[in-house]
Amino acid sequence: MRSGESGRLGFWKHLSLVSALLPLSFASGLATQDWPQWRGPSSFGVSSESGLPTHWSSGENIAWKVSLAGLGSSSPIVWGDQVFVTSQVGSTLVRGGDSHPRLAWDDRSLATRENPIGGKRMAPSAEGNVSLVVEAFSLSDGRRLWEFRVQATGEFPQSHEKHNLATPTPVTNGDHVYAWFGNGQIVALDMEGTLVWTRHLGMDYAPFQNQWGHGSSPVLYKDMIVLLCDHTSGAYLLALDRNTGEERWKVDRGRGRTSHSTPVIVPGSQGDELVVNSSERIDVYDPASGSLLWHVGSPRQVPIPSPVFHEGVIYMSRGYRNSDVLAIRPGGRGDVTSSHIIWRTPSGASYVPSIVHYQGLLYMTNEVGVVTCVEASSGKRIWRKRLGGVFFASPVVADGKIYIASETGETFVMRAGRKVELLALNDLSERFIASPAISKRRLFLRSDGTLFCIGE
Repeated sequence: MRSGESGRLGFWKHLSLVSALLPLSFASGLATQDWPQWRGPSSFGVSSESGLPTHWSSGENIAWKVSLAGLGSSSPIVWGDQVFVTSQVGSTLVRGGDSHPRLAWDDRSLATRENPIGGKRMAPSAEGNVSLVVEAFSLSDGRRLWEFRVQATGEFPQSHEKHNLATPTPVTNGDHVYAWFGNGQIVALDMEGTLVWTRHLGMDYAPFQNQWGHGSSPVLYKDMIVLLCDHTSGAYLLALDRNTGEERWKVDRGRGRTSHSTPVIVPGSQGDELVVNSSERIDVYDPASGSLLWHVGSPRQVPIPSPVFHEGVIYMSRGYRNSDVLAIRPGGRGDVTSSHIIWRTPSGASYVPSIVHYQGLLYMTNEVGVVTCVEASSGKRIWRKRLGGVFFASPVVADGKIYIASETGETFVMRAGRKVELLALNDLSERFIASPAISKRRLFLRSDGTLFCIGE
């Protein structure tokens, strides 16, 4: 290896290590990890925890379970001894039509097992009777520590019947919890549930009208909270002061864009980069200022998955049926479609779930539970396994195991590696749209209206 290549490799390894360790050391040391945001401490769906359960059922390895105040599909987050979850109480209008798109559209037996949130489509609640809720629970025993509730106001989007306004996952830095909802309301709470500030982006800027409803979660960066608002009437990227809620910068992204993806911040050779998966293309911004740095790719319908990053490479699926998957070098300027794509496979990637990188391999599952493992260095397929089930939730990895939760109630546990090995199929007869969280040697699963703590 040439000395220049060796130096660049060392640089990327250093940045990857810093990127992975900073949130952990800031959170609670390296003994155990908090899970402070969508997809965990690094936002890539990987935990360094060990001793996690492999098998559970309604009568085995359930440390506790608790009913939530309402329904939702946001994922739980964890900080210290608190678990935070958002919900919606009351019903809002779903998008018109008797038939909403099914993920298992070509498998009738699976499609019949897909259901609206709460099990059935409900009539909209009377005006003023929809509330947005943030709840905090004790990690050790599931006691409800506090509840914050606010009336949902403004114009409500018409969402897909599988979710509601409580779809974005909250985020915390240990001082505040930031909860964002699908009509544009956002609240900043202290760790005891007291309101610090609130904004309503649907009123301050434009109504949240996005095909099938809003899905992107908030991202913390330094002293800001970054919010992707790709809506058909007017798309924009916004950064607010995390202490006051005041606007720090706003970038107009044009009309007609759609994204349900959560942005990810990665280190680049010239500074941090904010990666956005959207219908027009992949856009990358300077998170400090909102300046567009580079872009790559072509239009794609309904982008949902978030990127992952490892040792100087961004890996991502664009979403929609039979999506491609790409490996991209950061650090570009302008259109880098012809220069920064390391490899691309044209099909086989995930529609809704984000991919995960673990020990040199990428794991992805499509909408009907076909799990594919490929080499991160080349995109070469290592194995493919059909599990069955319907998958919205993104996989998470810890302790050499891949956890994949299905809408049809099962959580599949697979051994990570080059050999296909299904370790367990755990059925709780619930509907899991939310992605799992991992913290303190426990796995947290959120169904429509119940929070499960899985642990010995």
